[in-house]
Amino acid sequence: MLTLRKSAERGHADHGWLQSYHSFSFADYHDPAHMGWGNLRVINDDLIAPGGGFGMHGHRDMEIITYVTTGLLAHKDSMGNGTVIPPGDVQRMSAGSGVRHSEFNHAPDAATHLLQIWIQPRETGIAPGYEQKTFAAAEKRGRLRLIASPDGADGSVTIHADAALYAGLFTGGESATLPLDAAGKAYVHLVRGSLAVNGHILHGGDAALLANEDRLVLSSGDNAEVLVFDLAP
Repeated sequence: MLTLRKSAERGHADHGWLQSYHSFSFADYHDPAHMGWGNLRVINDDLIAPGGGFGMHGHRDMEIITYVTTGLLAHKDSMGNGTVIPPGDVQRMSAGSGVRHSEFNHAPDAATHLLQIWIQPRETGIAPGYEQKTFAAAEKRGRLRLIASPDGADGSVTIHADAALYAGLFTGGESATLPLDAAGKAYVHLVRGSLAVNGHILHGGDAALLANEDRLVLSSGDNAEVLVFDLAP
């Protein structure tokens, strides 16, 4: 079964300095039909204006992945990390027993676009952790590159959750097939462009929710950047 969710159906919050689109219920956006998919709990599609950002705030018991597509994101946290996340980098923060962090776009004249992703961990109360790795565009061109996994396979960041996250870039005749466990779930989020997912056309911001499917086929891309989540049942 494959269900499409159009970009315009997502929740939207306009904070002036932040335009945020919520794939699942978050903050003031509540939709009982979209509380998550499997153990995937949050995908926030955020555009942060120059000089804007999130001040220091806390999280617990969540695997948080940040994927920047344009601009730069400055990160500081209570673990002592102070980094800048550029496009191509993937940041993993395990909130565990508790962590505080801030995220800012310090650029004077350029917006920062990012996806912030929350995945529920397999166990609670673990020690907080941080990881950041670079995945060049060439690694994602015409294929699904593993960027997060439970065991850090293939150089991916390690998440304490039963999920795998892939990123890919597709255009023209490029295609990819990912075998799926039909007992599990998968979620496809199209960051930009257009792409066929098991024959269904998605456009930027659209998503496909898959259950009881044994494979995922991506094709017919037009400047497409995509994230694919292979999730526990």
